[in-house]
Amino acid sequence: MSDDHTHVQEFFGARAADWDSRFPDDGPAYAAAVAALGPREGDHVLDAGCGTGRALPALRAAVGPSGLVVGADLTPAMLQAAVRAGRDRDGRLLLTDVAALPLRSRTLDAVFAAGLVAHLPDPAGSLRELARVVRPGGVLALFHPIGRAALAARQGRRITPTDLRAEPNLRPLLAGSGWRMTSYVDEEDRFLALAVRED
Repeated sequence: MSDDHTHVQEFFGARAADWDSRFPDDGPAYAAAVAALGPREGDHVLDAGCGTGRALPALRAAVGPSGLVVGADLTPAMLQAAVRAGRDRDGRLLLTDVAALPLRSRTLDAVFAAGLVAHLPDPAGSLRELARVVRPGGVLALFHPIGRAALAARQGRRITPTDLRAEPNLRPLLAGSGWRMTSYVDEEDRFLALAVRED
């Protein structure tokens, strides 16, 4: 396991037990982002970097009993917190790296990724891997329940021009990874970039 992976596991592992209680009001933002992603009855969807599984109930409600919901995360403690919250009833949980998913190519209809991109050691490689498992025309949502400026302020830092989530940086990153950005919103109370899997 790379040092980057160890750092991510240590960071999130130490915060997993009280993660949901630290951000108790995020539920509606997650539900709205899932609605914007637009999964339909019977779809197969992935929550990449699912953490405690906060998006899983909304994804399950969207795809219904005939759909498939998978939550993938690198940090065991986050998946354990998802189980404690009962969210394993809404989707299958996988302990895995999103850069090497144990899923067949072109089998998913959509990917939801909350707060993921900034924690990827190789963003382009991981986005290519997400593209691999999604059928052409499938969709991706890169989401955060607060915007870039609000997140930077919360973390005591400033936004820099090299911020990966800035539209001029994110659009070509997605394009080079098999995705075409279709919408971009960066407001105080949400960040949401939607993209379509190119053929």
